[in-house]
Amino acid sequence: MRFHSWDLGHLPRGAIVEITLSGNAANVHLLDSSNFSSYRAGRHYRTYGGNTRQSPVRLATPHSGHWHVAIDYGGLPGSGRASVRVLPGALPPLRQQSLPSLAQVATSDDLPGADGAAGLVEKQWDVFVSHATEDKEELVRPLAGALEAEGLVVWYDETALRIGDSLRRKIDEGLAKSRFGVVVLSHAFFKKNWPQYELDGLVTREQAGTQMILPLWHNISQSELIAISPSLADKVALSTANYTIEEIAKAIAERIQQP
Repeated sequence: MRFHSWDLGHLPRGAIVEITLSGNAANVHLLDSSNFSSYRAGRHYRTYGGNTRQSPVRLATPHSGHWHVAIDYGGLPGSGRASVRVLPGALPPLRQQSLPSLAQVATSDDLPGADGAAGLVEKQWDVFVSHATEDKEELVRPLAGALEAEGLVVWYDETALRIGDSLRRKIDEGLAKSRFGVVVLSHAFFKKNWPQYELDGLVTREQAGTQMILPLWHNISQSELIAISPSLADKVALSTANYTIEEIAKAIAERIQQP
């Protein structure tokens, strides 16, 4: 059975996956990693989605995890093109369907290519979290979880990066396709190269007319920040000395979700 697939990486619960089709009706599958492996191997699997004749198709992830989209024509004559992108927001989870294994479906030679041969994953994030490793355990990891709980699609290194990835390319992708950047400013932040690289990217986007930097002060005072970066100290910021992680996440979500 030949098919197209897209690796969407880690997605939070309620993320909306939009699939745009052209051509004949197709079977559209939203699969977690375990069921995608079964799908590829021709074993019994469970999927969200099903046969559709309309486009675009929007499916919501019922839980957080590593997700894939697969498209096939079920052995029937047909061909077409497709694109996939991830949208912020939440929809009610779709009813889970149990489908027969691929071994029970006839092979179609009309499908071009195989795994990942066509289409484009256009993944987008609400917020990119830039931080130093030293601040991860105490602040950044729980903050990323709190932002996802507020319904935001978050670019965060522990979920966005996988073994073998190009660090620069993945960071550039996140910087280019995120609507806002939360910058965790601390003494450790200014001592690290990669956080500085990410900040430079966000500043470049702001210079192009996109206001997107949301500063967060962590264990650093305004006077200390002025001595390091007066331009960043001028921005209205939240401080972990004054707000809880949940309060910070809620304030960030309100800023991002406002019209």
